[in-house]
Amino acid sequence: MTIAFIGYGNVGAPLADHLQGLGHRVTLAADDANSDSVRKALARNAGLTVAPTPDAVKGADVVFLATPFQANREVLERLAGDLKGKILVDCTNPVGPQLTHGLKSAQSGSEMMQALVPGARVVKAFSIYGFENFEDSAYPAYDVKPVMMFCGNDAAAKKTVGELIAQLGWEPLDVGGLEQALHLEHMTLLWVRMVRVNGASPHMVWAVLRR
Repeated sequence: MTIAFIGYGNVGAPLADHLQGLGHRVTLAADDANSDSVRKALARNAGLTVAPTPDAVKGADVVFLATPFQANREVLERLAGDLKGKILVDCTNPVGPQLTHGLKSAQSGSEMMQALVPGARVVKAFSIYGFENFEDSAYPAYDVKPVMMFCGNDAAAKKTVGELIAQLGWEPLDVGGLEQALHLEHMTLLWVRMVRVNGASPHMVWAVLRR
């Protein structure tokens, strides 16, 4: 599968690294191929390729968006045509002052993105934990895999993203349509408050138990 990453910092870089290691062709979408973020990503995995952002998006089956949320509008508006028909994985979260929802819970960031690029197939995923769990998703002391909840309106897009989630070592859990993204974004805020504010271990994940 050909995958492009827009944003490859703490979240995007480990995901890009691991997906390339699984045999996918992974391209860093870069307006500046000599930026610090590109150099750092290539230093950790020289198998990643780099291309101008429009070219990387046009050539991809799946596009991961892992930028700071406030950059999303500008990024997506200029790529709206190139993203038509693409699976767009939203790894971002709108975070406001005092760890509130950045859109005041009026809508999710993913729904805002879908409105900006109506031709894309947006799937919310890889957003409910901190970067530590994207570096390493393994919890070998347990008989269950950590869960990765995801949502979207396009069934085929969700199937593809669910397969990538499983390949990365997570238990994929489809929680429904894109209207569920708001709840996932609140789960992120819950995790952040527990870990970054209250001092819980960042190596903490949700799991699904079935009987």
